[in-house]
Order: sequence, then C-alpha cells, then structure tokens
Amino acid sequence: MGERELAAAVRANHEVFLRTADRIGPVLAAHGLTEATAQALLMIDPDEAPPSMKTMAERLHCNAPNLSFVTNQLVTRGLVERVADTRDRRSRALVLTGEGRRVRAEVERETLRRSPFSRLDADELKTLVSLLDRALEQS
Repeated sequence: MGERELAAAVRANHEVFLRTADRIGPVLAAHGLTEATAQALLMIDPDEAPPSMKTMAERLHCNAPNLSFVTNQLVTRGLVERVADTRDRRSRALVLTGEGRRVRAEVERETLRRSPFSRLDADELKTLVSLLDRALEQS
C-alpha cells in the first residue's frame, strides 16, 4: 500500500465532503435543516418500504438517542412521521410526508448539482463508484 497515495485519497475524499457541505449549506438553511437532519432525510428512499428506526441508525452510523434527536427534528418540521413498522409492529418506521418528499427531492437535486463530482463524465463516475464500492467492501 502506498501511504502517500492513501493519504492523498483520504484528503481528497474529505475535501469533496467539505466542499459539498459548504455548497449545500444555503439550501439546508432555507429548509431549516442541519447536515444531520438532511442526511437522515436523504436516507429515506421514497421508492422503498419505510425504514425502521434500527435500519436508519445503521444507515446513519449512529446510536438510538442520536437518531431520536434527529427524527424529532424532522417530525417537528413536518417532513416525516413515525408509524408502526409493518414487518415488526413493536418497532417504529419513518415515512416521508408530502412536504418531506418535496424537500428531500430538492435537497438531493441541489446536492448532486453542487457536488464536485458533478464535473465528472459518466465513465469517470462509473469508475469512481466502482473504486469507492471496492474500498467499502474491504472495511
């Protein structure tokens, strides 16, 4: 493993993350979202079954109290609702409201548009996704 190359890759990854966060900040602020609440909102795919709270905690790499805090903010904003999980009635799942779908779509659209990755062409993006997937498989 080339330590210099690895360090450069980690720095570049971090820089992409920071630039994207900086560029999307005004959009989040316009909707009263923080980076944490926006990430949670983006983790609820409107085309999939509503994720359970456990699934959301796994997706966001956080614990139950942190997820509850973020979820409460989204519920208060009227973007999500807690419902009984159809797979386990003892658990709760998160469902996007109509407003949540609208805000999620705008945040996703603007994040993609403002990301440094948007400068890459389709072939470069395929290569990037392949490399990132490979890195994540090994961790």
